Amino acid sequence: MRAALALLLVPMLLAPAHAASDTVPTTKGTLDVRATYDAIAPGEEASIRLDFVNPATQEIQVHIDYAVHIHRDGQDVFGPIPRTHTTEGTVNIAPIFFDYGEGEYAMDVTVDGILFNPIPEEAASIPIVVGAAEAQPPEAPADPPSNGGGCLIATAAYGTEMAPQVQKLREVRDNVVASTGSGSAFLAGFNDIYYSFSPGIADLQREHPVFRDVVRAAITPMVYSLSIMDRADPGSEAGVLGYGASLIALNLAVYGGIP
Repeated sequence: MRAALALLLVPMLLAPAHAASDTVPTTKGTLDVRATYDAIAPGEEASIRLDFVNPATQEIQVHIDYAVHIHRDGQDVFGPIPRTHTTEGTVNIAPIFFDYGEGEYAMDVTVDGILFNPIPEEAASIPIVVGAAEAQPPEAPADPPSNGGGCLIATAAYGTEMAPQVQKLREVRDNVVASTGSGSAFLAGFNDIYYSFSPGIADLQREHPVFRDVVRAAITPMVYSLSIMDRADPGSEAGVLGYGASLIALNLAVYGGIP
């Protein structure tokens, strides 16, 4: 029974994210600026990845002219730097030393050019939390996972956790699979394994758009096949396993037929 659930869950590619991430739109909404970083300790070297995202397509926007300033209570932590260009639309800001203790710092990002065309300056201010106050990654749940758990690989593939595909994955996981005893027990072990490789795959997708497109193309048929699980009654072991078996059979037929 758990083996069947394993086959059901593998195509979902779901797991809570390890890194902190915050996305803020620029003042006129032309871009979304996403900051992603691991736990930061005061006084130790840190780095923050910035992604410039087209809000209409949720794709990384290439060729951005930008500047960055990180500060707290009038004290400069990084920059302000002069205008800089990123070809890829993704940049790693480092090294950064948060020398003024734990708490919240401000990361101000200004943009004044897209695709080599100047635009009126727009800004986004992103809070960066340093020290013990930083939210820690959630533990793998032994009980049914709560709604709102992250979907790391799928989020990287589709560009945002609000993408309908990601929402569908989360809905099936939380509302259907985890509604059964065997499903919730399996999720506890599955998350432990998944944590070991999903952050690296998600990072590779952000760093290499071609790889991201390959992953997205690979998982999209699986995502849409999950509509089968809408027929299962939450909490019904027989229903979840029955429709899960149908889902597995469909995906074997689809992927088995690809040369």
